[in-house]
Amino acid sequence: MTAVALATAALLGGVGAVGAGQADAAAQARWSPTHCLTNVGRVACVDLTHQRFWIQDGSKIIYGPVRVRTGRAGYVTRDGLFHIYSRQRNHWSTLYNVEMPYSQFFSGGEALHAVFIPISTPPGSHGCVNMTMHDAAAAWNLLKLGSPVDVFGRKPGT
Repeated sequence: MTAVALATAALLGGVGAVGAGQADAAAQARWSPTHCLTNVGRVACVDLTHQRFWIQDGSKIIYGPVRVRTGRAGYVTRDGLFHIYSRQRNHWSTLYNVEMPYSQFFSGGEALHAVFIPISTPPGSHGCVNMTMHDAAAAWNLLKLGSPVDVFGRKPGT
C-alpha cells in the first residue's frame, strides 16, 4: 500500500488509526494526505493545510493521522524538513508563561507539544504544533532526538 492509501485507511479507521484525535466523518470526506517523506525512516508528518499530524516508518503510517493546531497569522509554523533537537517532558515556556507537556523542539522555539485547551480553539498557536495530551504522549513515545519532522503546506488564513 502507498503512504497515501495507508493514511486514508488510517483516517477512515482501517489501518493504524490510533488515539483520541481521529477525524470525524465530515473531516474524512474533506481530507486525504498530501505528502510526507518516505525515505528517511521514522518521520513525524505535519500537514499545515489540513491541520493533521501522523508518524510513519517509510511509507507505513504507525500513528494517526490526528488533528493538530498550528501557528496563527503572524506566528506561522515554519515549513521544511527539521529534526528534533531537544525533548523536555515537562517544559515551561517563560516566553508565554504556559506549561508545554511532551515538548519536542524541531525549529527554533517551535515544538510538538500538548495543550490543555481544545485543539479547535482559534486562532492558533505561536508557531508550535499543538496536540491533545494523548497524541503528544504517543508522539513522545514514538520519536527521539534526531527524528525528522516534515512540515508542509500552509494553514488557511496565514
